[in-house]
This record gives sequence, C-alpha cells and structure tokens, in this order.
Amino acid sequence: MGTPAFMKLEVQIKMNASLYLRDPEQSELGKNIIKFSIELIHKHGFEAFTFKKLAEAIGTTEAGVYRYFENKHKLLVYIISWYWGWLEFQIGYQTKNVTNPVSKLKKVITILATTVEDDIMTGYVDESLLHQILISEGSKAYLTKQVSQDNKQEYFKPYKDLCNTVGIIILECNSKYKYPHSLASSIIEVAHLQNFFMHNLPSLTDFSKSKNEDQIIIFLNDLVFSSIEK
Repeated sequence: MGTPAFMKLEVQIKMNASLYLRDPEQSELGKNIIKFSIELIHKHGFEAFTFKKLAEAIGTTEAGVYRYFENKHKLLVYIISWYWGWLEFQIGYQTKNVTNPVSKLKKVITILATTVEDDIMTGYVDESLLHQILISEGSKAYLTKQVSQDNKQEYFKPYKDLCNTVGIIILECNSKYKYPHSLASSIIEVAHLQNFFMHNLPSLTDFSKSKNEDQIIIFLNDLVFSSIEK
C-alpha cells in the first residue's frame, strides 16, 4: 500500500491534545516514546507493557515518560488514533482519482483488509507493527469502563472520521441505504477480526487453512454489496 515519497511528506496527523501532557512529536524523546512503545506492545502485548520497560528500552527514566503521557491507556489511544488518521489519509489519497463509487468502495475494502507496509517517510512510526497492534489490541482503546468520559474528550474522533469517510462512499453507491455508519464500522471491525481469527482462533473463520487476506477481501465484498444492493 505504497505512496510516493513527495506525497508522504505532506501527511499531517492532527492529534487530540488531551491525550498527552507534552506533544511527543516536538522532541526526540517524545518520538522515541512513540517508536519504542509500538515495538514493545507489538512484541509483548499491552498487558505486559509498562512505562518502566519503555524507559529502559529508550534509555531514559520513567519520570521522563510520564512527562509526556499520564498513563499507558492514553498512550495506547494515542497510537491507535494516529493510525486511524493515517489510514484515512491513505484512503483519501488512493481513491481520489477513482470516480466509480463501486470501484471506490472495493478499493477501500482492499485497503482495510490488507497488511500494511511500513511508511518509511513517517520515520518514528512503524505502520506495519501498528497495524498488527490494531488487530490484536485496538479494541482495548475503547472497551473500558471510562469509555463514555473518553468519548466526551473526543479521544475516538479519528476513528469516527474514518467511519464517516467510508459511510459517505457507501452512500455514493446507494444513496437510499439506511445504515452507512453501521456498515462502515462493521467493514473495519470485521476486516481486523477475521484477520485475527484466521491466525489465532481458526474455528471462528473460514480462512484458517489458506491464511490468505484475499479471501477476507472477497468475503467483505460479498457481505457489503449483498447489503447495499438489496
């Protein structure tokens, strides 16, 4: 899912300032906090991830990490939100010259269900690892007791924006379809859940033998267009 280098330089992901105490993008330590947190969460899982381990990996102190993020939950929401923003940019860029709505929606489904390659121009963020974190840990960003309060703080706005973008494309295919937002969020969640099931809980999917993402794309196309073409 590549993008020309001159376009990648223009990517600007606006983050919710409520998620951090100090903007990590404004310092080398902050960028390392993001970089190494992605690597550690990918390697060990979110439950085993601690600011102590993060500080040791970076070569700094726990106090240094806490100057940027209040807790590891906000750090998780930050990196997941960053990914949603980056993914929305990718969808916009890769479909901007696609005029046929059906072709555009099929392209979106392919983007959402395909393993992401690292975007080298984003430097300290490894999108390929972040994509895997999203599949296995992403729901932990909002499946919490404080989700309503977090929602009031607009922590999940990038995800909502992405769903809205996909929903608009769905309506371009069928302006009378009643459930564009529900279907949009379902496409995103199913794409990731089927990938996770395919590798970890094989009896919950039909793709465990092939472990082929193309089969997930075919399934999603069948699911989506069977719904909106009724």
